[in-house]
Amino acid sequence: MAETRAARLVRAGRPRVTSRAELERLGFELFEQKGFDDTTVDDIAAAAGIGRRTFFRYFASKNDLVWGDFEGQLDRLRELLAAVPAHVPAMDALRTMIIEFNSFDEGTVPWHRRRMDLILRVPALQADSTLRFRSWRAVVTEFAAARAGLPPTALEPRLIGAAALAAAVTAYEMWLDDPGSDLPALLDATLRRLAAGL
Repeated sequence: MAETRAARLVRAGRPRVTSRAELERLGFELFEQKGFDDTTVDDIAAAAGIGRRTFFRYFASKNDLVWGDFEGQLDRLRELLAAVPAHVPAMDALRTMIIEFNSFDEGTVPWHRRRMDLILRVPALQADSTLRFRSWRAVVTEFAAARAGLPPTALEPRLIGAAALAAAVTAYEMWLDDPGSDLPALLDATLRRLAAGL
């Protein structure tokens, strides 16, 4: 079996890693090699040549490493939705911006597939995923509420937020099941079906 990059780094005594992105890469390599549950923060820190305390300066937990800069991504989604002209119907705006938000260059797609495979399929991440998805849903709910002139607690925006999340997760599950499929096309299909009232 070929030596992993993480193992080479430890063996070679490479300079310490001090980048969130590099810690993510090492973590994902170890998850692939050992499995998520059997990879510890200590394993990731050792592969990076840093201590536990340094790891926790970058990520609050192993789960946070999987999600990457999720808060930054939520800010990006808010910005995309805010930039849609007022004359564009709300559901068209949501579909277009959710697809834009989930579009990645060719080199990033395999990395994103690995991330989403962990998020959607590792039982240990499910509770954390529920909290993150709630935050994503809140962004969509706030947009729908503003467009309808309703409070975010009203039925319609809450229903739109929940349904949009379900449509996006369905598209992601289908994408993970079929490596040859196109994520933006699947998102377009699920969100159009949602807008049409199923």
